[in-house]
Amino acid sequence: MNRMLSTLEDNILRFWLDKMVDTERGGFYGKMDAEGVVDRDAPKGAILTGRILWTMAAAYRITQNPEYLTAATHAKRFLIDKLYDEEYGGVYWSVTAEGAPLDTKKQFYALGFAIYGLSEYVRVTGDEEALHYAIKLYDSIEEHSHDKRYGGYIEATSRDWQPIEDMRLSTKDRNDRKSMNTHLHIIEPYANLLRVWRSDELVESVCGLLDIFEKHIVDPESGHLRLFFDDEWRSQTAMISYGHDIEAAWLIIEAATVVGDATLIEHFGGLARRIAAAAAEGLQSDGSMAYEYDPESQHHDNDRHWWVQAETVVGYFYMWHLYGDEEALERAVRAWEYIDNDIIDHTNGEWWWSRKADGTINMQEDKAGFWKCPYHNSRMCIELLQTM
Repeated sequence: MNRMLSTLEDNILRFWLDKMVDTERGGFYGKMDAEGVVDRDAPKGAILTGRILWTMAAAYRITQNPEYLTAATHAKRFLIDKLYDEEYGGVYWSVTAEGAPLDTKKQFYALGFAIYGLSEYVRVTGDEEALHYAIKLYDSIEEHSHDKRYGGYIEATSRDWQPIEDMRLSTKDRNDRKSMNTHLHIIEPYANLLRVWRSDELVESVCGLLDIFEKHIVDPESGHLRLFFDDEWRSQTAMISYGHDIEAAWLIIEAATVVGDATLIEHFGGLARRIAAAAAEGLQSDGSMAYEYDPESQHHDNDRHWWVQAETVVGYFYMWHLYGDEEALERAVRAWEYIDNDIIDHTNGEWWWSRKADGTINMQEDKAGFWKCPYHNSRMCIELLQTM
């Protein structure tokens, strides 16, 4: 566990505190390339800010290091003062480096991460302002994203909550009304909010999301997650995402545990173990986890993304810790060894985006940026530290 604490504090958090805090304009710089060059004028996103807020608050929770609380407060201020839309509610997708609105669409995945960060801040401080905004964001998702006819949540709207043509989370995603990824990262912040704001409505929302995963998202035959859907939950692709499989396995258990119903915990524990077993199809001989597989084209994307490896450690650690699965523990240990040897940048800090299938470092993607932040990797360390 000393190794986990050192990775968290010396490799990950030190990098962000020393290199990425924007002391002049607020928040954190929006981009550093793989060579270590910071783009101080890059846009700043709600996802990056919400994830940093969660990371620093959670790190403070387990270490009581006041430096992390200061960084969390810095992120909270930028989220509320610059990213929150005071006119229509919700958070902007992005703002300029100075904090002016840039892309003003309301992507509900981003609202989810804002709730995730704010609720963690409340968890460690009891801050009423953070709780106020977290609840407002929850209300916005329920009012403007929740599909009251077919269940679940749509992907995005315009700034003023009107329909938009392009609902994609990123350019690599399909343009469908509903996705597994958005549901996964709505149940995650909802469960965290439930820790600090116990309401019947929120409990119902979390239970409803668990039901959605069981009925619509988890393939009953393969155990893998289906990824994209129309309004009526018809699956739109056969693509398999191994990282999301193993991430969902432990987040489902976490959500059921926070609700606190023993029957629910047992039931969804069984579903989680099935998903984790399916995810193991992506494990490689070196202990790493491949990125994804398309059964239709039979194309294997064997790049080893940083976040997939982190989730592999957490997911299989959960399967061992909760259910005594010794093979799962071995998988977690081997994935950690791969991370330590091939993904962590032991010289300059943080983790590489990925190793390509041929084993070379991916130098085309950010070291830090819109999607690359101290969330999956710090959460891996924190989950193990708080459990052991």
